[in-house]
Order: sequence, then structure tokens, then C-alpha cells
Amino acid sequence: MWKPTNQPNMPPSRPGEPERPAVPASSPSASSEPPAAPRPAPTSTADQATIGKSLVIKGEVSGSESLYIDGRIEGIVNFADNRVTIARNGSVAANISAREVVILGEVQGNIQCTDRLDIRSEGSLTGDVVTQRISVEDGAVMKGSVQVRAAEHKNDKSHKQAQAKPASPQSAKPATTEQPKAAAAVAGA
Repeated sequence: MWKPTNQPNMPPSRPGEPERPAVPASSPSASSEPPAAPRPAPTSTADQATIGKSLVIKGEVSGSESLYIDGRIEGIVNFADNRVTIARNGSVAANISAREVVILGEVQGNIQCTDRLDIRSEGSLTGDVVTQRISVEDGAVMKGSVQVRAAEHKNDKSHKQAQAKPASPQSAKPATTEQPKAAAAVAGA
């Protein structure tokens, strides 16, 4: 690299980088390498797949990461444990199954969410929805039915299994002895 000869302690400048003032050799911050310019934090593309503006996909799209759709999909979109985002330029003519769906573009098809559907003000949905939670901003367009289901908890399964088991004879005895007492109390009143 080229180094100016009239300022021996000045670090070399890179193209497009502003010139830095010379640091005296006796300065405690002087080092052999120039300080690195701050860089923006890298965004991880491993967490989200993107379908670009010019892409058109016909068929089934599925995966185990979040999906950002800025292009067009026709068919089936299945991302059961992840988020599907339809961007402003995105157009989907498909049934969508996902944990969470965010609509900023246009969707024609049924949506099934295990968590949440969010239709932003620019978004448009024509189709039926089954979800636990839904948010529709002012200005959004929605045509179809909405079915909001309560969250199923793991405890519900064990509770249903306990109800399905037949009662043992020992547990039935206290119930039969309680009924006559209650009936006698009502009769005596």
C-alpha cells in the first residue's frame, strides 16, 4: 500500500474511507494497525429463507425455517413450526399452514396458524382462517371466515386421559355415600 512520506505516523487510507488525522508516536492509543471502522451486525440468512421479487413457484413449498415471500407462490405453503411473511410485493395463491403468518401483500387461500395471524394495513386476504390469535390493522382487506381456537395445553391431554379412565370401585364408594347425605340435607330443609 502507498503511504504518504510527509506524515510517517498516518495510517494508510482505504478507498471511500475518510482520511484520519495523524496520531503522534508518543500517544497511548497509537498502534501498528488502524482502528476498524464500525460494521453493521451481520444478518443471519440461516434463520429465514427468501423468495425474491422475480421468483414464481408453482407447487408445494415447505421447510423448517421461516419464509419471507416477496415473489409469487401458487400451490401449498407448509411451515408448521415457523413464520411465513408475505411482503408488500408478495402474492400467494395457496393454502398456508404455519405457526405465524404476517401479510403485507396479497393472499388468496386458506390459512391455518398454530399461533397468530397478522394482517397489516397494506395486506389483503381472501380465504378462511383458523388460528389462536388474529390481528387486522386498519386499511387491511379480509374476505372469508375466521375461526379462533383456544390454545391447547399439554395438561389438557393428561386431564382428558384421566377422565377417559373408568373410575375404580374405591373412588365410587365415597361418591355414593355423599349423594344420600346431600339428598337427606335437601329433604330436611
